[in-house]
Amino acid sequence: MAGLTDRAGGDQPPGGDVIEQARHAWQESMLRQIDRLRQSIQTSTPEVIADRCGASYDGSNLGLIFWGDRVTLSWPDLKACHLPDGTPCSTFDCAMLLYYLVTADGAPMSDRWISFRELPDGAFYHQAFQGYSGNVIARTFSDNLEAFDRAARELKGTALTALAPFAFAFQPLPRVRIACALWPGDDEFPTRASVLFDAAASHYMPTDGLALLGAGLARRLIKLTNPTKS
Repeated sequence: MAGLTDRAGGDQPPGGDVIEQARHAWQESMLRQIDRLRQSIQTSTPEVIADRCGASYDGSNLGLIFWGDRVTLSWPDLKACHLPDGTPCSTFDCAMLLYYLVTADGAPMSDRWISFRELPDGAFYHQAFQGYSGNVIARTFSDNLEAFDRAARELKGTALTALAPFAFAFQPLPRVRIACALWPGDDEFPTRASVLFDAAASHYMPTDGLALLGAGLARRLIKLTNPTKS
């Protein structure tokens, strides 16, 4: 947030105005990036894009599932909306969807789980990612493993009994699979948790985007247990 504020320009007003200025700068930067992503995607055809990313195409819209919700992107302007009511997707969600479309290359899922550090350039950011994903999950559910199990199932997670005592796979996008594995603590070791990725994930989303999906999984699990958290 401080970096965004520094780039916002001009004098920095006190309090909430600083945050609002930073948010505005971020929004403008994101909108410029969204425009570039749209231009890149438009160099291909919707049929090819749909085939690569596992979307449908009805002649005017690309359709796919994002975190369990149906979304559509109009062609060729690539405006993203939720179905069935047509509510526009947030700037953040729109960017995530466009990154998915522009990165997808049609590679098959590998059915092998890897850590964040094994993703391209992931080693440098692994500690930070673990801090806001696995560590947060472990702290939240260390005293209530059943709550983790319930939250994971409510998110339509698929149990991965061979991976950890409590482990589930999730599919936030048609060809992006992520997992959360939780190992209960004991007298010697604390509870541990890790967010993992299908080894083909980088064929469908850049590493930064995968980090955001992992953080989003942590938030969703925690929010189902404590609705006041976001």
